[in-house]
Amino acid sequence: MSAPTISKAEVLEGYMGEGYQLTTVEKVLGLARANSIWPLPFATSCCGIEFMATMGANYDLARFGMERLSFSPRQADLLMVMGTISKKMGPILKQVYTQMAEPKWVLSVGACACSGGIFDTYSVLQGIDKVIPVDVYVPGCPPRPEQIIDGVLKIQELVKHETMRRRYSPEYQHLLDKYQIGG
Repeated sequence: MSAPTISKAEVLEGYMGEGYQLTTVEKVLGLARANSIWPLPFATSCCGIEFMATMGANYDLARFGMERLSFSPRQADLLMVMGTISKKMGPILKQVYTQMAEPKWVLSVGACACSGGIFDTYSVLQGIDKVIPVDVYVPGCPPRPEQIIDGVLKIQELVKHETMRRRYSPEYQHLLDKYQIGG
């Protein structure tokens, strides 16, 4: 039987020597933030059930640094919207988003949250990007736990490489103005 392979921790770009490594604070903070995301699940239908499976022992989302679910917007930095969002729920979703502290990210899970899904009716919001900005879309009806994990990994890459100044850029302020969110 062969010995299991052990992977080393990620090495940040910078200067290295015996017992030390120099890098920028921004890269260290990005790595720390990417591996300690506190998600806020906003689940309304079947995609929420798939998310529950993703948190279970078979898929174990906790191994990606997302063990602590937050059910308070003020203590979360990732909003995971899963399921059908009606037009009446749009303002509530926007309020939850605005209550979250910066930096914050949004993961849209499932066909209904991404584009309204099979519900092409007057009462269903045809994608949550009509009311809040979305960082990563996870398609599917409902998406498999592997797809949700892939979406989380994409969020982690985004968090890891996002500069500290992005949130104060004119482009980001323009995005918030587009959604009529005070920044």
